[in-house]
Amino acid sequence: MGSHDEVHSLPTRFFRWLLQLDRPVPPYTAGQLAAFVERNYRWNASVNLVDGLTYWLGLSLISSSTIVPLFISKLTSSTLPIGLAAMVAQGGWYLPQLFTANWVERLPRRKPAVANLGLVAERLPAWIAALAAILSGKWAIPGLVLFLLAYSWRALGGGALGPAWQDMIARVIPVDRRGRIWGLTSSLGVGFGVAGSLLSVWLLRNYSFPTSFVYIFALAATVITGGWFFLALTREPAIPVTAPRQSQRQFLANLPHLLRQDPPFRRFVVARVLLSLGAMGAGFLTLSAIRRWGVSDSTVGIYTAVLLLGQTAGNLGFGLLADRRGHKLPLEWAALAYCAAFLLAWLAPVPSWYYAVFALLGIATGSVTVSGIMVVLEFCEPERRPTYAGITNTSVGLASIAGPLLATALASIHVGWAFALSAAVSLVAWAVMRWSVEEPRWAATP
Repeated sequence: MGSHDEVHSLPTRFFRWLLQLDRPVPPYTAGQLAAFVERNYRWNASVNLVDGLTYWLGLSLISSSTIVPLFISKLTSSTLPIGLAAMVAQGGWYLPQLFTANWVERLPRRKPAVANLGLVAERLPAWIAALAAILSGKWAIPGLVLFLLAYSWRALGGGALGPAWQDMIARVIPVDRRGRIWGLTSSLGVGFGVAGSLLSVWLLRNYSFPTSFVYIFALAATVITGGWFFLALTREPAIPVTAPRQSQRQFLANLPHLLRQDPPFRRFVVARVLLSLGAMGAGFLTLSAIRRWGVSDSTVGIYTAVLLLGQTAGNLGFGLLADRRGHKLPLEWAALAYCAAFLLAWLAPVPSWYYAVFALLGIATGSVTVSGIMVVLEFCEPERRPTYAGITNTSVGLASIAGPLLATALASIHVGWAFALSAAVSLVAWAVMRWSVEEPRWAATP
């Protein structure tokens, strides 16, 4: 009987070893913790910068706004798979976070979850996408199904670890430097992504389908996996767990009470959901350009470069602005940029207008990438950050699923309707963010 119990305990013991739950937790004072963070700040900023560079380069090669819709359009004429991919791209990372926040709050160290579990949850699926591209050469539908599975696996796996990653960054980067560091990381990473998009253009011009996509996806998998080695070098302080142990059912049951007690945060969640809904038409921009004007595959690659250049400017500019003025103002600008982008896409008389469309989309995405993630960390005390991040991001994830589904239904009638609704919702999101949401950094300061 003892041997039977021991066998069944092996997975649990392996999981605890993987997450370093059996290692002692040093009893840091507040001063010692601050000194640890400051002492290791440059190191942590550097290794996470390199991880960001490789991750952004990899994502540019499998851009959800350009390369993924193009790949799917080679395999089917249906708009449904494109809508599903857009839904996963916008909602996959956000949706699972509320369901892992309770577990994350009970971890004294966040890095083991981000690095050890992330290797399988985020990095491995990129290789399966390359396998799907190989398969699609002879069997289009099986290749498409495998690609969508791998694409969903990577997004949902990364989302499940999102609260741990966000809190790890909050633990190792001081609050008044998070905007510039994450903005610089994203900006330089997207700059690398511009080079990746140009490489995609070259591959699409010089190799036929599916060879071009096999090379693109395999290269993306290589660089994304390479960044993991730098992420694993992060020096994170272990902090004793103060959150009370509670079941998942108790945790979820307490969330309405938390929202009732915190009106500023509740209003922010509403504005953030509207901002996410405003991006619902993004997955159909490339498809619109292809169907209306028959743009070439290489032009789609140029759209990716323009998108990434806009994102580079948004990441860096809004990151610096956020450190000085808080994260609320960059999110207001993101809503206006989304609105302008979809208005231009709706009214565009010639394909050249789409360069401005993708530039504005990139600027908005850059703001959301920096401030949409980092602002949540300032609404609460440190021990509740995973819960607040989970509430926000899962709410955004639900909106990011509903939005593309609605856009898919509208695009099946006329894609312009999807763009018009996206512009209108983005304008509403700006109004709510502007007049109903308080900047948490200044609201928390006496």
